[in-house]
Amino acid sequence: MLQRTIIRAARQQAARQTRPFAPLRHQVGITRVAATPAIRWYSDAPAAKEAEVDVAEKKEEAPAPSTEASQVKEQLEKKDKEIAELKDAYLRSVADFRNLQERTKREMQAAKDFAIQRFARDLVESVDNLDRALGTVPAEKLQSDNTDLIALHDGIKMTDTILINTLKKHGLERFDPSDAGEKFDPNIHEALFQAPQPDKEDGTCFHTQQKGFKLNGRTLRPAKVGVVKNA
Repeated sequence: MLQRTIIRAARQQAARQTRPFAPLRHQVGITRVAATPAIRWYSDAPAAKEAEVDVAEKKEEAPAPSTEASQVKEQLEKKDKEIAELKDAYLRSVADFRNLQERTKREMQAAKDFAIQRFARDLVESVDNLDRALGTVPAEKLQSDNTDLIALHDGIKMTDTILINTLKKHGLERFDPSDAGEKFDPNIHEALFQAPQPDKEDGTCFHTQQKGFKLNGRTLRPAKVGVVKNA
């Protein structure tokens, strides 16, 4: 701006100096000589140079479009990466929470199913006593005229049946391997002895000395059996 002001003042001064001079009369013979006005020329190079400087400054001040686009692209990529990381962390948290729910549910169900395990273990002894009492009465005596013995036997048998059905409602079941001719299974059976049985296959439970019990599918007490061994 200062340069423009100086140039403008110089141009005005030059215009004032270029006004025509008044005619001069010289007493040289009869010849009259008129003064010729002087003309001065000025260059516009400083103004052009100043315009170039202004354009250069504006170019320097204005950021390049490619630079802005690259910065925006970089920021978008960074945000996308952060979103992906947060989404992954969220999904992992949800999966961990669901696994915790399932594990807690299983543990609670197991605690519920086997809460009476100690009580049931003590109760099976009473069931065994009822079973032994029924086994002590021979079958021929139940056909006699001893009504008292028959009534006692029937009462014990009814009590045993009701007790077994009640225990079964709570997941406690009694099983007899020899009645079903089951194969020996060390997970649910306990072999007390082995004996040959020509009419049975090897490894078959042919005698039950003590019946077994299961609580909700889990072996509470293995059955004590005799196993066939013909070889």
